[in-house]
Amino acid sequence: MSFPATRMRRLRASESLRALVRETSLAPASLVAPLFVCHGERVRRPIASMPGHAQISVDVAVEEAKKLAALGVGGLILFGLPARKDPEGREAYGEDGIVPRALRAIKAAEPEILLWADVCLCEYTDHGHCGIVRDGVVDNDRTLPLLARAAVVYADAGADLIAPSDMMDGRVGAIRRALDQAGRHETPIVAYSAKYASGFYGPFREAAESAPRFGDRRAYQMDPANSDEALREVALDLEEGADAVMVKPALPYLDVIRRVKDRFQVPVVAYSVSGEYAMIKAAAQLGWLDGPRVALESLTSIRRAGADIIITYFAEEAALLLARKEA
Repeated sequence: MSFPATRMRRLRASESLRALVRETSLAPASLVAPLFVCHGERVRRPIASMPGHAQISVDVAVEEAKKLAALGVGGLILFGLPARKDPEGREAYGEDGIVPRALRAIKAAEPEILLWADVCLCEYTDHGHCGIVRDGVVDNDRTLPLLARAAVVYADAGADLIAPSDMMDGRVGAIRRALDQAGRHETPIVAYSAKYASGFYGPFREAAESAPRFGDRRAYQMDPANSDEALREVALDLEEGADAVMVKPALPYLDVIRRVKDRFQVPVVAYSVSGEYAMIKAAAQLGWLDGPRVALESLTSIRRAGADIIITYFAEEAALLLARKEA
C-alpha cells in the first residue's frame, strides 16, 4: 500500500510538535475579568447562575484585583450595584458612586492592572433600561449627557479604559468630546459596537440586578439575525472616536468577530457573556463535559475568530490552567 508524501499527522504526534505549529495563542494577558461591586464591607454574595462569581464589596474587589494581577490577567471591568435605584440612574455618574469608589481603591492597591469602566445606566435605573425613559420609550438624546458625565467621573477615579455598553446612537462621540473637554485626551474608548439583543445575558442580569421592569432592549440592541449591520455600527463608532470595538456575545457571533477584524483591522474585543459561562459550568457539574478543557477550547475559538481581547468569567480559571500548562 502506498502512502502520500504529505502526512498532516506528522506535526500532531506530540504536545511539543503541536505547540510548535499552533496558529492561535491564548494567554492571561489577553483576558479581562468582570467584577460586580456593591456597597458594604466584607461582602461576598454568590451568584447562583454563575458558580465561582459573587457580588463583592470594594475591599473584597481589591483582594480579587491583587489575585488576578498576580496571575497576569490583562485587566478588570467593573459593574456596579448601587445603594439606590432611580429613574435617571444617578449613582451611575455620581462621584461617590460604587464604581468610582472601587476604581480608586483598586488603583491605589494595584496600580499596574488595567481598569475598564462599563458605562451604562441599566444597573442604576429603577426601570432597568439603559437610558432615560420618556413615555415608555428610551430617550436616546437625553441619555447621552449622562453617559458622558459618567465616563468623565470614571476616568477621573482611575479608569484606564471607558467602555460604553448602552447602545445609544452617538454615545461614543458624546463621550469622546466630554473626555477631551475634561483633559482626558489619552483615555481610550472601547465601544460595545455590535451588542446583540441576546438571550445569553440572563445570568448577568441576576448578577447586576439589571433586568428591565417592562419590555426588552430590542429597540436599541442589535437583532441577532444581522451581521452587515454590525459593520455599520463599528464604522460609526470608529468615526466618532472609538479606539477599539467590541462584539457581544462571543461564541454565537464568531462570524461577526471575523468580519469586523477583517474589515477594520483595529483592536477587537469579544465579550464571552454570562450565558456562555453558565452553560459550560452547568454541563460540567452534570458530568456531561470536561469543564476546564471546554473553557479553554471556547476561549481559543474566540481568539481564532479574530478577537484580540476577551472579556470572560473564566479569566481566573483560564489563567490558572494556562500557568499549569506552562509549568
